[in-house]
Amino acid sequence: MGLLGTIARHLDALIGPGVMLLYPLYASMRAIESPSTLDDQQWLTYWMLYSFITLFELSCWKVLQWFPLWPYMKLVFCLWLVLPIFNGAAYIYENFVRKYVKIGSYVSPTYTEEQRKVLQMMSLDARKSVEQYIENYGSEAFARVIKAAAKEAKKH
Repeated sequence: MGLLGTIARHLDALIGPGVMLLYPLYASMRAIESPSTLDDQQWLTYWMLYSFITLFELSCWKVLQWFPLWPYMKLVFCLWLVLPIFNGAAYIYENFVRKYVKIGSYVSPTYTEEQRKVLQMMSLDARKSVEQYIENYGSEAFARVIKAAAKEAKKH
């Protein structure tokens, strides 16, 4: 088979580091610098999934040795996760992680039921700001804000 056979057998070792590490590293640095959070989601999810793949490989390496196609399957999956045409990592986040994993939804039981409902609807960053507001001005001030917002919503 010669040179082409050797290249085909070692394709994962030749392009794998670029696909799985170098390009995602570059794209992650660009995402940090950009004002959009969409690319942050893509690349944070990619690194999370890549970590899971690596942990899986480290845990199951004896079994994976018996599957000669594993490196190629991993390469194709990582290509799907990484390539901007597919944005596979963002797809997995939107369709699986966000639906089934609820992180940051805990709200302290010290708030009233109405306040807890409002706080649970907020993003984690907004909730932190509101909790700081409550700490500074008291929960009564937050209750007044909720009532004023409810009145305003009824008008429209």
